[in-house]
Amino acid sequence: MKKIGIDARLYFQTGVGVYLNNFLYYLQSLAPQDMTFYVYVMKKDASQVDLRGKQFVKREVDAKWHTFAEQSSFYSALMKDDLDLMHFTYFSYPVFYRRPFIATIHDVTPLIHKTGRASTLPWLAYEIKHQAFRFVLGSQVKNATTIITPTNFVKDQLVKIYGKKYEEKIMPIYEGISHRLMQATENSALRHKFRKPFLLYIGNFYPHKNVESLIEAFIKLDRNNIDLVLVGPDNYFADKLVSDVAQTGIDNIHFHHTGRMGDLVFFYKNALALVNPSFSEGFGLPLVEAAYFNTPIIASDLPVFHEILGDDYLTFDPYKVDDISEKLTLFLKNPQAFHYPDIMKKFSFKTMTEKIIGVYSGIV
Repeated sequence: MKKIGIDARLYFQTGVGVYLNNFLYYLQSLAPQDMTFYVYVMKKDASQVDLRGKQFVKREVDAKWHTFAEQSSFYSALMKDDLDLMHFTYFSYPVFYRRPFIATIHDVTPLIHKTGRASTLPWLAYEIKHQAFRFVLGSQVKNATTIITPTNFVKDQLVKIYGKKYEEKIMPIYEGISHRLMQATENSALRHKFRKPFLLYIGNFYPHKNVESLIEAFIKLDRNNIDLVLVGPDNYFADKLVSDVAQTGIDNIHFHHTGRMGDLVFFYKNALALVNPSFSEGFGLPLVEAAYFNTPIIASDLPVFHEILGDDYLTFDPYKVDDISEKLTLFLKNPQAFHYPDIMKKFSFKTMTEKIIGVYSGIV
């Protein structure tokens, strides 16, 4: 039996966690009979990660990403298991690991948007963290047997940063729509809370997501009969935005912090449009999800968004608040309908899993 390791320590985190949840879900029904999978999860999360079948071995580690424990105890656990191939699903990994491995690099935003505003750390600590990120990511690109990216755009970015000598080992594989979201039932109880028509944002509140500009643009609108709903994790960056909004005295901007699938179904089905003002993305999962529900999309004019949606969305310049506001006004006066009939053919976590299995088989 070939022994394949999978780093699932971020299973319950946003972004990468969706990737891991769906990958492991489909892998359990698609796993080749000649492979055993060693799945590494955080000790505190182990009881909540459901892995079935004799081919799956759950390994508990107490080694969070970006820590010394990752470089020491996680490294030791990997070496002890003597794997034929390891799959690191995030850029943070034990840099001294030299056995065969592949890596999924979801985006390079921390490299191209270097700013302490994206961290709660003091400037010096942030600078040290940033330099560590550069070193670890560079090491991963150099030493991985294969690199998986979620889009051609991220592949092009990596080639531009690290050189064409790595181009052939970088493989774009599209992600998809969560099986949990597709199976979820709409939480219709939210209709009592969100009675007015609303524009929707779904995602994190990190500075590169540019939610501040969306709020500024929304304030410029005629807001008598419309709300803005911002859905994302409750953290430092969300608290700062909540405080900023409170100081304006505006009462039609709402934050919603629960990540329940039924809630997301409600928001996608009932929003006037999804608005994504991001400066930088590696993929754009909320756009794919919105397209699945035929929710109109208004978003930044980014190459990666055009790769996902073509020209089937209303674009704006994310660096110009007035342009965001003008496009929102244009849409509200004359709503546009977009159609995404092939969204499930192009973006599928099941297909992604099949392709990753193909990568495994081509190496071991």
